[in-house]
Amino acid sequence: MKSKANVVIVGGGIIGASIAYYLAKAGVEDIIIIDKEYPSSGSTGRCGAGVRHQWGLEMNCLLAKDSIMEFERLHEEIPTDFDIDFKQKGYLMLAYTDKQVEQYKKNIKLQKSLGIDVNLLTPREAKEIVPHLNTEDLLAATFCPKDGHINPFIANLVYIIGAERLGVKVQKYTEVIDVEVKNGKVKSVLTTKGRVETNYLINAAGPYSQHIAEMAGVKIPVYSERHQILVTQPVKLIQDPMVISLKHGFYCQQVPHGSFIMGFGDPNELKTTELSSSWNFMEEMAERVLPVLPVLKDFKVVRQWSGSYNMTPDAQPILGNSEEVNNLYFACGFSGHGFMLAPSVAKLTAQMLTDKPLDIDVNVLNLKRFAEDKLIKEPSVV
Repeated sequence: MKSKANVVIVGGGIIGASIAYYLAKAGVEDIIIIDKEYPSSGSTGRCGAGVRHQWGLEMNCLLAKDSIMEFERLHEEIPTDFDIDFKQKGYLMLAYTDKQVEQYKKNIKLQKSLGIDVNLLTPREAKEIVPHLNTEDLLAATFCPKDGHINPFIANLVYIIGAERLGVKVQKYTEVIDVEVKNGKVKSVLTTKGRVETNYLINAAGPYSQHIAEMAGVKIPVYSERHQILVTQPVKLIQDPMVISLKHGFYCQQVPHGSFIMGFGDPNELKTTELSSSWNFMEEMAERVLPVLPVLKDFKVVRQWSGSYNMTPDAQPILGNSEEVNNLYFACGFSGHGFMLAPSVAKLTAQMLTDKPLDIDVNVLNLKRFAEDKLIKEPSVV
């Protein structure tokens, strides 16, 4: 293992891998990714992997729009024999209250002003897109045809391949156990396979990001939360878009090979990195999704699993460097939205580290916003 590296990135998921790629593309040399297991073994490989333009804040719309554009052209950016299975069949977001309808109207006005193709639908129009949708009590829906779903393992792999082609080293099965800080700067990273001196440390450790920060003496207000998902047996293709209901708190999509994948936001979930599965998850999932998509009652569940969301108090990520340890950069706290924002966040992190102007102003996502009580309010979070 290398004993020195210009940049150490902790975490080989899609956030760390894509940051490594864009840093190397920008001309930064001598980069190493350190992963306690292997790329996609953590949150990336366990996520729902949906991507959507439909956000309620301009910054998030721009981040999502840029990321989706990068996913669309990833095969040109990093040519490989792999297909990331980008199914762009839209997101259908359901509204059941007047308040939700009004919020979605505001969202659409904003999204259209940013060049995003999205429309407000009547229940009848929503049912034309998803014929098995139960429209009882449904007031309206929004639909963006360029939202979609991607194979997270392949997308992560492609960024790793691209980074390695540019000279990035990937150190698998290596755990960071301490960070040496001197005079307000990270000096080295101590791992289970040796010590690495470095000029920059990027914390892209997902559910373990708070532990990496603590090793450097920086406290970040994040915690990890279990998130459970299930998958059904493959069936004939009947549903194009991802269906999201904020009222019921679920998302549900049919992936290209026919299986349905779904999950929901549970406020009572375990605050832990533990990746166990609960006996009652399937029952509650069914109670939430079947009233809206009753056709699913006949499909057999073949597996359920869990991953970790790295949560912040406002469910928005932490980007940029630390004021206490100024060569320590954060790309963490994505609160379940890291995969869909990864390419754009990676480019911005590379711009920050190389002192380039930012394509998108994300300065509000700095760490100090929590101490200054400047939390960000995104209205469109499941």
